[in-house]
Amino acid sequence: MEEKEVFAKGLCFKKVFWLFMIGCVLGCLIEVINHFIHYGDIVSRSGLIYGPLNPVYGFGIILFALFLSRVNKPIYIFILGMFLGGGFEYLCSLFQEKVFGTISWDYSHQMFNIGGRTSLKYMIIWGFMALFVVKIIYPFLSNLIEKIPMNMGNALTIILVIFMIFNVCISIMACLRQSERLNGLDASNGVEVFLDKHYPDERLNAIFENNVRK
Repeated sequence: MEEKEVFAKGLCFKKVFWLFMIGCVLGCLIEVINHFIHYGDIVSRSGLIYGPLNPVYGFGIILFALFLSRVNKPIYIFILGMFLGGGFEYLCSLFQEKVFGTISWDYSHQMFNIGGRTSLKYMIIWGFMALFVVKIIYPFLSNLIEKIPMNMGNALTIILVIFMIFNVCISIMACLRQSERLNGLDASNGVEVFLDKHYPDERLNAIFENNVRK
């Protein structure tokens, strides 16, 4: 009897991509809910212009799945997750500040922080998140993704990959152009004129409400 084809079997590119997409959505929802619990209002916590998507969480799930899914002992998952998550958070903060001139979080007021970009408190949270992802979320999502019909899964993957490439590129371009505007640089070509028209400061500030300019 011929074995039935399974969509995104194993830790292949398609599964990694779907984990990333799901992580982006869940992360954005978590951030919105967390803010609502603490402050009582709904704000945008998207990391990209289009869609409720926070890539930090998407990449976080990928890192845990790729590097920790074969680690058996929970204590090792926790410790490695602390350093993996904390290091990733630090690099994300550094990249955002150096490239876009903004920051989305600052832990300099906390004890045992590292340059305000991460802290012991949040590294511990990353450790628990690693345990939760590796032991519960990843097995559940992996099984769920593999149940997607093959043709539908392949078609959706292509569409979403194209969408995400566009989304990431236009988000980076729009934010870089915003930095130029704030530095008093006028549009010098058609692309910059297009970005100024369709992605003005008001629109970007509404999407990236958590960004603070250095």
